[in-house]
Amino acid sequence: MTSASEPRDLRSELAALTTEAFRPDLAGIDRLPTLEIARLMNGEDTAVPAAVAEQLPRIATAIDAVAECMRRGGRLIYAGAGTAGRLGVLDASECPPTFNTDPDRVVGLIAGGPDAMVTSVEGAEDSRELAQRDLDALKLTPDDTVVGISASGRTPYAIGAVEHARAHGALTIGLACNKDSALAAAADHGIEVVTGPELITGSTRLKAGTAQKLVLNMLSTITMIRLGKTYGNLMVDVRASNDKLRARSRRIVALATGATDDEIEKALTETGGEVKNAILVLLAGVDGPTAARLLEESGGHLRAALAATAG
Repeated sequence: MTSASEPRDLRSELAALTTEAFRPDLAGIDRLPTLEIARLMNGEDTAVPAAVAEQLPRIATAIDAVAECMRRGGRLIYAGAGTAGRLGVLDASECPPTFNTDPDRVVGLIAGGPDAMVTSVEGAEDSRELAQRDLDALKLTPDDTVVGISASGRTPYAIGAVEHARAHGALTIGLACNKDSALAAAADHGIEVVTGPELITGSTRLKAGTAQKLVLNMLSTITMIRLGKTYGNLMVDVRASNDKLRARSRRIVALATGATDDEIEKALTETGGEVKNAILVLLAGVDGPTAARLLEESGGHLRAALAATAG
């Protein structure tokens, strides 16, 4: 049974968070011209990259740990509620087309399940047990990484996910937007990007959400770079699932090799449309099956495969 003091205690707890702080200077924002509100909002957003920059050493250390786990076959799993959960699901869903990863290698969990992507699921974010059940369904291993995401740093679903994962020996990261958060304290790697009070009081889909998106971009993208999913700054593991991506694949091969259109088409045909393999065929002068073998032996790293042919 809920005690009469609990709502008051929760209000006090929220009032102590910078992400929930009230800005008296913005109390009349609804009376301002639209352009002035847009300028204010844009000005607030410019502070976000600087807040992320302060956490770059922690972010980089976490990424190296994630990459090491994924080299051993582990997964990257995001867990959050509301906006934080949606951002995790978004980042996970973009990895297969961008880096040709299996859909189960980067996973996004949101409190309340898929329905919570578009509607609010009552009470889901308050359940640590729900996070535990969601992770148990994935059959966690010590090679997995679980990233709890919460602007406040106090969301029970995110904290429960990190605590449960850590108890099972998995690597854990806590991403929050307040200092001294329970989420960061619960994780192996705590990342606290302090973005301050929001333009609209407590609307953490704004600066806090932007900061979370920037950090998740780094976690997934740089991890994939470390895993050899790029060649320089080219997406050589892109999955060509539509006309735009097929055109991008040809362009990537052209940028990497300088080959003619006819040579590129022949190489892509020989390698079943695999960009990385086609580049190796063109740069190393090997056939498709040899390119596939060299890449498998090099763990998917194109530079290593090229070095092997040079040797």
